[in-house]
Amino acid sequence: MNRKIFVTGATSGIGLECARAFAQDGDNVLIAGRRADRLAAIKEDFEQQYGIRVDTLVLDVSKREDVDAKVKPAIEAFGGIDVLVNNAGLAQGLDPFQDSTVEDAVTMINTNVLGLLYVTKAVLPFMIDKNEGHIVNMGSTAGIYAYPGGAVYCATKAAVKMLADGIRMDTIATDIKVTTIQPGIVETPFSEVRFHGDAERAASVYAGIDAVQPQDVADVVLYVTNQPKRMQITDVTIMANQQAAGFMVHKK
Repeated sequence: MNRKIFVTGATSGIGLECARAFAQDGDNVLIAGRRADRLAAIKEDFEQQYGIRVDTLVLDVSKREDVDAKVKPAIEAFGGIDVLVNNAGLAQGLDPFQDSTVEDAVTMINTNVLGLLYVTKAVLPFMIDKNEGHIVNMGSTAGIYAYPGGAVYCATKAAVKMLADGIRMDTIATDIKVTTIQPGIVETPFSEVRFHGDAERAASVYAGIDAVQPQDVADVVLYVTNQPKRMQITDVTIMANQQAAGFMVHKK
């Protein structure tokens, strides 16, 4: 489709597959993440496979000064932006709130809430100037259903949903669309990050269930952004077949 797509957290998991889905669809992609080596490898792979333009941006969305210094120049060099996928986010720990660390809480808030805010504030003026664009925010079923050990993470994902709804209201006079994607259990490096690199514990999260895959979520993101101008899909909730709500999962 030859649009210009900006994906944060694009070096692995859902973000990587979203970037791939757009690239396969013929869109140019600006991919952001913290690992320069991974971004360079993805750029080379995508340009060879799909024949599209890939720009890279080494970015820590949780640092306002990093976003303020880098995002606007990157978009200007890219030639504008049609779709923003706010995917960067993480969970840290699964201890009861009273036993969890403030450091983990601050990391989640800074990345999942403030990072989304910083990036969206940097991108939105470009969309307002041309009176069109699409913001896709990666929420979670955790933003709908709280669960034990997830108080802060759930709160950050509820904030993602509320930010999206509020931005949609504030930009109602424009042709800008805002969508919240709310996946449930998706098999990505997410759990390994949550458990601070404990791969064995992370693997146990997905044992006994046919979890949603990152490309499944990416397919939905692509579908949402490919709808006609007259139609806005505001929210999509995605769960595994054996997931009923939040942490309510049946394992074989």
